[in-house]
Amino acid sequence: MDFGLKGKNALVTGSTKGLGLAIVKILAQEGANVIVSGRNETQAKQEAAAVREMYGVKAVGIPADLGVCGEADRLFEESLAALGNLDILVNNAGIWPTSYVREMEPEDFESTIYMNLEVPFLLSKRMVNHLVENEKKGKIIQIVSQAAFHGSTTGHAHYAASKGGLVTFMISLAREVASLGINVNAVAPGMMATPMTKDALDKKGDYYNSRIPIGRVAEPEEVAYSVAFLASDKADYLTGITIDATGGMLMR
Repeated sequence: MDFGLKGKNALVTGSTKGLGLAIVKILAQEGANVIVSGRNETQAKQEAAAVREMYGVKAVGIPADLGVCGEADRLFEESLAALGNLDILVNNAGIWPTSYVREMEPEDFESTIYMNLEVPFLLSKRMVNHLVENEKKGKIIQIVSQAAFHGSTTGHAHYAASKGGLVTFMISLAREVASLGINVNAVAPGMMATPMTKDALDKKGDYYNSRIPIGRVAEPEEVAYSVAFLASDKADYLTGITIDATGGMLMR
């Protein structure tokens, strides 16, 4: 199926590894030009070079530590400079710290909310204004989590709170901009086999697998295809929705 992504320009945050890198590769495979972004400059540029060589699209590595104030704006400006314009924004970057509420430091809660909720707000705002100013249609996809709906039992209440906020932010933004030709949606992964979850899966893999009706954690590519679909012209009539990519954990 042709997803209509050839020649489109996409910014995917947190895309040097894990789900973000899988998203970048699938978008590039469909012909989209991509920004590869992460905290490590060498890794961002190496992965971008690999994408260019493999898929023949324009891929630019731009390092950004989005947990630092001002970095989201810089990343957006440099992405525009590199590609000329943007059609797709995927807010994938996030952190997953572990601490039970009774022991949680306020600064850990605040940094999680900033990274997982405020940064997507900042980039979504820039994206909407860019699209409106240039009279363009576009797609914004937020990466949320099953924890946004179920909460956390494993010391990730701040993560669950940030993703819950991102879901309702996504719905609100979708309502605001639907008439402008901008689709805003979300994908909610469950547990995936990524560098971020490696330690947890090594320690409690059986526990996480037991919570998933399909019986196993996801590979990043299995979730990334849902993102590519929402970025495509095949999803033009969808806005304000969250795709359950959890192996049956949500079943909403």
